[in-house]
Amino acid sequence: MKQNQLGQLWPISALTIGGGGIGQVWGDTTRDESVAVLTEAIDAGINLIDVAPLYGRGEAENVVGAAYSGKLPDGVHILTKCMLGNPGDEPAADTMRKSLENSLSLMNLSRVDLFVLHSNILPEGYRLDLPEHIQDRIATPLPVFQDQVVPAFEALRAEGLIGHWGITGVGLPQTIMEVLQADVRPGVTQCIANLLDSPGGMARFSEPAQPRDIIRTAQENGVGVLGIRAVQAGALTDAIDREMPDDDPEMQDFHRAAPFRDIAKELGESPASLAHRYALSMDGVDSVILGVKNRAELDECIAAEAAGPLDGELMARIDAAVGRQN
Repeated sequence: MKQNQLGQLWPISALTIGGGGIGQVWGDTTRDESVAVLTEAIDAGINLIDVAPLYGRGEAENVVGAAYSGKLPDGVHILTKCMLGNPGDEPAADTMRKSLENSLSLMNLSRVDLFVLHSNILPEGYRLDLPEHIQDRIATPLPVFQDQVVPAFEALRAEGLIGHWGITGVGLPQTIMEVLQADVRPGVTQCIANLLDSPGGMARFSEPAQPRDIIRTAQENGVGVLGIRAVQAGALTDAIDREMPDDDPEMQDFHRAAPFRDIAKELGESPASLAHRYALSMDGVDSVILGVKNRAELDECIAAEAAGPLDGELMARIDAAVGRQN
């Protein structure tokens, strides 16, 4: 499998195995199947596992523990996350440490290579279109990030519990880009990387998401980029495999992507495969995180990577078909 340089960290496989599928976020599967997916992915040359406590309430991390019993194969890196939100009176460092220690316990590991803030980062006083208690659960104010989160990350790094740290780059774009240009900046950011430039239901703000500007800013500042939502939660596949109303952001994206599915049909390729190849072809994306939940889905993604990048003419045709503005 092709290897890229992950920012200023280490070489990374073009694909990363994500915890959403093996944690049963994207549909039903079993522990045994998830373990099989994980081990097959590593055997295929994938060298980063991306999990989080929120993926199946620890199920993804349990899968890692079940698969490897505390000893990852040589050269394989592990990433987990912390949904901090707004910690209020509790020091952010305490919440982050508790989250990390629980993750390490589930995976039977003594350290992780990457520890990522799962929360959105927002300017102080910025209000999402959400009840306040929900915003406080999923969003971290920028001053809290700067004054508490960054020092806590650096302390965990100095202690040897983490190798590096990162952010989820799906908050307010200008704030994310400010963080990526700071003197003390993350080693990686997770960014939207799909042909619609759509975060779907992850976006809780009215401003344009600007994922390619975020990717470009990361690249210019030596921050590694992990692409997420290559198939936009199913919107870029043959069919969304769960019930949802027509006004759901993912369903709206599914309808918007109809011309893309026509192109895939013409090429004799599944939409999911073509969408992954598009994400893999995007400039500045070091690795694309997979949300696969079974070996059939994994095999299709591995084949898509092996098929190689799309040429510029086809990418431009897809962009025009879905109305993406350059």
